Amino acid sequence: MHDAVIVGGGQSGLAAARALRGHGLEPVVLEAGAEPVGSWPDYYESLTVFSPVEYSSMPGLRFPGDPDHYSHRDEVVDYLRAYAASLDVDIRSSTRVTAVESDGYGGFVVRTADGEELPTSAVVAASGSFATPTVPNLPGRDEFRGRVLHVADYRNPEPYEGERVVVIGAGDSAVQVGFELADVARVTLATRHPVVFLPQRREGRDVHYWLAVSGFDDLPPEWLAQLVPTAVVTDCGDYQHALESGRFDQRRMFTRFDRDGVVWADGTTEVVDTALFATGYRPSLDYLDPLGALHDRMPLHTGGLSTTHRGLAYVGLEYQRSYASNTLRGVYRDADHIAAPLAAHIRGAAAIVGL
Repeated sequence: MHDAVIVGGGQSGLAAARALRGHGLEPVVLEAGAEPVGSWPDYYESLTVFSPVEYSSMPGLRFPGDPDHYSHRDEVVDYLRAYAASLDVDIRSSTRVTAVESDGYGGFVVRTADGEELPTSAVVAASGSFATPTVPNLPGRDEFRGRVLHVADYRNPEPYEGERVVVIGAGDSAVQVGFELADVARVTLATRHPVVFLPQRREGRDVHYWLAVSGFDDLPPEWLAQLVPTAVVTDCGDYQHALESGRFDQRRMFTRFDRDGVVWADGTTEVVDTALFATGYRPSLDYLDPLGALHDRMPLHTGGLSTTHRGLAYVGLEYQRSYASNTLRGVYRDADHIAAPLAAHIRGAAAIVGL
């Protein structure tokens, strides 16, 4: 019987492993990928972290580099690789979890794609969301002859040279990718509301300094929906200017696809080569279906602790407990939050078995 099985070996799973080890437990981390670095190697090639090095470290290992440096995707991969190596934890890569089931006695059985069964007292779901991008099924999509993809499939602008591209979305990924594509293609952002920009630096300091000192990082999730009702784009100084100067443009969301393109809200049609959706993700938690821990494919939890099963917890959900919950700079706080009650549950289960 394992103390805990952590599903996912990216930043969330590693943060959970560190937190549980801090309580004297010996978790097993199961990572579907080839190494415990999460989905970072699969993001688009130009991606940089929104927080500077000063705000990108997890406990126990400082993120290397100048404190004001904004790290590239590959630097994060290197950091997570080093972080995993620094933990005294059983990490098993290339191990995909297919199901988590109740063992009938208050514990769980974790099943993997290669047929292994791991009995455990606790499960931490830290599998992120990159594997389950959301693409709305808009009218006419089936008849559209162009290319439809999600930003999860985007790597670099080369395949889109000379094309007419519509990027659907108003968040960071939509703007960053649209800005980059504008070098080689004619690009429009299709959005349901105006893009809201947040300057990355104010008065010589990164926005994350102001988020910390203002207490915004500690606001509960129920407040965030009121204070941040729409997506906010962190602007390094280029994006808003590019949009206002016509490098790429923004239009109200189109109403439907047709065979060759889209029909805009004003009724005009336009030929489009590629529709690229930057419309977010949902948590990758299908392996919890056998437990009945989900509702409409979303986890039932309070602050990361399951409300359906004792011994089940989550780390890395968006807005799990705060604005920073699923980020490098914030995920460890949520991991610490769920670790103590999980440890108490595991020890209680062990005491019962011992009797």
